[in-house]
Amino acid sequence: MTPIIIALDYPDPKLALSLTKQLDPQHCRLKIGKELFTRSGPPLVEELVKQGFDIFLDLKFHDIPNTVARACEAAAQLGVWMINVHALGGRQMLLAAREAVAKYSPQPLLVAVTLLTSLERNDIYAIGLHGELDENVLRLARLADACGLDGVVCSPWEIALIRKTLGNSFTLVTPGIRPASSATNDQKRIMTPAQAVQLGANYLVIGRPITAAPAPLQALLEIEETIRETRD
Repeated sequence: MTPIIIALDYPDPKLALSLTKQLDPQHCRLKIGKELFTRSGPPLVEELVKQGFDIFLDLKFHDIPNTVARACEAAAQLGVWMINVHALGGRQMLLAAREAVAKYSPQPLLVAVTLLTSLERNDIYAIGLHGELDENVLRLARLADACGLDGVVCSPWEIALIRKTLGNSFTLVTPGIRPASSATNDQKRIMTPAQAVQLGANYLVIGRPITAAPAPLQALLEIEETIRETRD
């Protein structure tokens, strides 16, 4: 199965559905984030699940443990494939999220966001985190692993460090993926799809290089081919 997750970063569900009609569930999974979910809610998620797409519900739950647990339960009931929470929510919140999804079958993957790919060193100092970016990411990844989560969302720059520390069974989801010819936009810690897979990423979140392409399916297949060449 393809490692590509397409980010449906649209303000309107009609635009999202227009794109998905051009795609094939065998060649991608889909990510629904805060803007699209706020505008369209559960019905869009259920419609795309019905169409055969694996859905990564990217709402980055971060609240008191009970609230996050209930949110995870609600997401699991939608039949999504993956849910994320913020590792900075702390141990008790992560454990509550893990317990909440464990009762569902099929059980969605539960991953924790470490540090957003838009953040740089000065940004993490400003919010009170000390040390280098990769030190903080690894600390949060270890916490997620200790709490029984399936993996983390991290930038491509931290893949090798986390993979070396936590092994091959720990799932790494990497945004900040841009083909060599694409603009970086608002993400700072980026990498090409082939490089990220080579380092050990399991899933690649890719948005505008596919969604803004004149022929989205063709752009998807071309990226898929670069990944296949790397694996061969």
